Amino acid sequence: MSYDSQPPTPPPSPSSSPSPRRFGRGNVTVTVAVAALVPTALAGWLVWQAMSGPGDSDPPKVVPLPGQSQSQSRSASSPADAKPSAPTTPPAATASPSRTKEEDKPVATAPANGPLAGKVVVVDPGHNPGNFRHTREINRLVDVGTHRKECDTTGTSTNGGYTEASFTLDVSRRLRTLLEQQGATVKLVQNEDRPYGPCVDERARIGNEAKADAVVSVHADGSAVGNRGFHVILPALVKAGAADTSKIVGPSRDLGTRLAGKFVQATGSAPSNYVGGGTGLVVRKDLGGLNLSTVPKVFIECGNMRDPKDAALLTDGGWRQKAAQGIADGIGSYLNG
Repeated sequence: MSYDSQPPTPPPSPSSSPSPRRFGRGNVTVTVAVAALVPTALAGWLVWQAMSGPGDSDPPKVVPLPGQSQSQSRSASSPADAKPSAPTTPPAATASPSRTKEEDKPVATAPANGPLAGKVVVVDPGHNPGNFRHTREINRLVDVGTHRKECDTTGTSTNGGYTEASFTLDVSRRLRTLLEQQGATVKLVQNEDRPYGPCVDERARIGNEAKADAVVSVHADGSAVGNRGFHVILPALVKAGAADTSKIVGPSRDLGTRLAGKFVQATGSAPSNYVGGGTGLVVRKDLGGLNLSTVPKVFIECGNMRDPKDAALLTDGGWRQKAAQGIADGIGSYLNG
């Protein structure tokens, strides 16, 4: 998640009450009654209905909520590409709930056979746990094609102090294992093996240089309490400076739509009730990780860390395994056609 032009604030302590996050560039807060949440079965139907929308060659459209402008319908915290409130010190140490120990394991070699044999997948765990200690470095500006943006951001956290960077690494490691078991060659953009970053332009370059068949950037949002559900961010049609997404808009929409449908099936989570108009799909043109990609790429915001009900899911290891499975199933569906 990221915040456009917001001076960073450290993640809240467990005793602090959540303050509403900025929604895009405005201060719009969407309150949705629990009774209005889309039931899981209907949510899945809505996501798959997205597949009958614009053709792959058509630039997808953001579907703003009633009364919103398109800019207001943007995520309150997009993945790492806009300025967060970077604290000067790391958050208080808290045990990551149900964390895996995959960081202590050697990287497995993909089997020679399997449904994804010969496919290359790049998994991009949003942010980096070390970003909190390197605010000067991550705040430097880099070229994202359409304009210049901060190198990276710190991400958000739950009210209990579980950071987005910890969440994204855990889900990404689980995802890597699932994909490798199906024969895919998987590369993590970062595995807590560097002090900070990488910057958003380098994240895109890693996928490009790997000639990846698909790239997925894993995130969790930091919106207001009551805003629930996941959404997948698709690249807009952008041709400016170093950015040209014309060849990846269609394939990325196919990847994102399949991913959203499989995520509903695996997790039981509904699409976002605050962006995407119930489809779970949002289009953005301001993210360097998408603008600079030359291979199919999407971002997924798995839930809202600042909502207590979503946070309960995001901090549960069993649910994170379901999330990884849903993402893996979506990638597999896309790669297998």
